[in-house]
Amino acid sequence: MSRCLSLEAQRLAPYTPGEQPQDQQYIKLNTNESPYPPSPKAVEAVRSAEAEKLYLYSDPLCAGLNCALAKRYGLKPENVISGNGSDEILAFAFRAFCGTAIPVAFADITYGFYEAQAALFGLDALRVPLREDFSLRVEDYMEFPGTIVLANPNAPTGMTIAPLEICRLLEKNSNRVIIVDEAYVDFGGESCAPLIPKYDNLLVVQTMSKSRSLAGGRIGYALGNAELIADLNRVKYSFNPYNVNRLSLAAGTAAVEDEDYFQGCCAAVRETRVWTVNALENLGFTVLPSSANFVFAKPDRLSGGELYRRLKENGILVRWFDKDRIRDYLRITIGSRAQMEALVEKLTELLKK
Repeated sequence: MSRCLSLEAQRLAPYTPGEQPQDQQYIKLNTNESPYPPSPKAVEAVRSAEAEKLYLYSDPLCAGLNCALAKRYGLKPENVISGNGSDEILAFAFRAFCGTAIPVAFADITYGFYEAQAALFGLDALRVPLREDFSLRVEDYMEFPGTIVLANPNAPTGMTIAPLEICRLLEKNSNRVIIVDEAYVDFGGESCAPLIPKYDNLLVVQTMSKSRSLAGGRIGYALGNAELIADLNRVKYSFNPYNVNRLSLAAGTAAVEDEDYFQGCCAAVRETRVWTVNALENLGFTVLPSSANFVFAKPDRLSGGELYRRLKENGILVRWFDKDRIRDYLRITIGSRAQMEALVEKLTELLKK
């Protein structure tokens, strides 16, 4: 770091993204990207006349995209905000609903971006341990007075919480915001979006990076009470009004409207996940129950770190976290059937050695 870095910046805890190596071709099962291309309608939308309008600013209201999302979820446009990936939406939410006298709580094993945002904004954060079996119990959050962030399904475990359990948190204290991060909900979880008309302290955050195959498009969004969305827009317009570019707006709108393609891709991932879990368990892995487009698995003959390194040496990337409680596990993205068969073949070879 330079001698000019502020004390506040020195205290940051930057999020570490999954590897994106350029040195060779890998089977990439480390960043939970979709193995399928975007909807053909999304690709066509980007190729349309919108590309010729790049000299003009994008719509700061994201009106077309927000209307498409509102229609899809049975809401109104004022219940929707779009952003440059769900990470930006989460940052807006941390800034809007946490601060002086409003602490934040999240699980000790969950998406690392929450930790990074808590450090960035200098927040008082409570890290609530998951249970021994990696499940999350809402009882552990009941008396917490501030904002609560729940990844559902959780990352990196892939495990879920029933919306009825989240309702208990919402009703226990209506003056605190419950943020439900549903980045992976389309692969088997149950969304809290239908609860929005009932609870004005619920914010549901989703992304198009996974189930809609637009990780490179950087499109995220939040659904919630109109007043909560207005709060997020207050932060947005204090930071980056033109936060979603023209091409992403076009691609995102088309992707939302292509429901058949979306459902087909999700079904294919779920089917491949079932096959992968069976194959890993036959190799002696312990696999947590997953409702996401990844599995969290522990080998029985090698440490997680050692197996991660051996797979990388053989051209396969998975995610390994060198952290207490989970360093023996690997998070493995569900790729195409061919990719998962190649993974299992290589694992069989490595474990025999």
